[in-house]
Amino acid sequence: MSRIYDCADETARKDGIADAASAVRRGDLVVLPTDTVYGIGTDAFSPKAVANLLETKGRGRDMPPPVLVGSIRAATALIDDLGNHGRDLMEEFWPGPLTLVCTATPSLSWDLGDTKGTVAVRMPMDPVALELLKETGPMAVSSANKSGQPAAATAGEAIEQLGDEDVAVYLDGGESESPVASTIVDLTYAVPRVLRSGAISIERLRAVCGTVIGELRKGRTKPRKAEDEDTEAAGGPGTEDAAQAGAVESEAAESAAAESGDVKTGDAGTDATGPGTAEADRAGTEPEAAGPEGTDRSKS
Repeated sequence: MSRIYDCADETARKDGIADAASAVRRGDLVVLPTDTVYGIGTDAFSPKAVANLLETKGRGRDMPPPVLVGSIRAATALIDDLGNHGRDLMEEFWPGPLTLVCTATPSLSWDLGDTKGTVAVRMPMDPVALELLKETGPMAVSSANKSGQPAAATAGEAIEQLGDEDVAVYLDGGESESPVASTIVDLTYAVPRVLRSGAISIERLRAVCGTVIGELRKGRTKPRKAEDEDTEAAGGPGTEDAAQAGAVESEAAESAAAESGDVKTGDAGTDATGPGTAEADRAGTEPEAAGPEGTDRSKS
């Protein structure tokens, strides 16, 4: 039976975060608020826990979850190469709704799924999420909904979809203030590329990076709002997690030629949205073992 904590109450919030942190350390699943939609998360370094997360959502290893962190330092311990703009993007938009897909540190002892050596990382701007992440370290977090269903903007909506059997703890932080999916940017190429449009506009990204390649997609040109945080850039199921499924392939050359504008054609995916970058248009969120900033447990 799930334990539900109203985080608007100071005592309940403190107890809930302590209970959720213990649950994550045991490899259990918890639901937490983020600055986009609610997420379901667990210990990023427990393959069994991550497999349970994917099973609970109803998806496979080809859609690995993103990783949420509580600090920039924690993120850099997971990333092998930030490219030319990664640090600037973190300093400008974190904590906030920007997911960065980067090459993962090769020595990390985890199994998030078929990531093809990449990791999608985000630091959410939500006080409850940040408190929990500073207790647990990096968490694998996907949107708190069944795959293909609408994303949860409240803890109640998450409970309706996920039930009270598979999730150990629900942290109720109230209704999401801005249920717009995070923007996903791929930094594994020389020129940053938007894999999914979201809360951070490409104009704001270009103000930091200069040249940014727009999202390759068919038809839809506006950011998603109260939709599944796991919906990929081209409009199919899968998302913040979809950004984790592997490296973007042949379209990269075409994208590089575009330099500054959105490419409207191509067949190039929440929360979370993930490590890897399943070609954003194809099928389709928010532990540092040696302490809040440590990484002892993350290396083999």
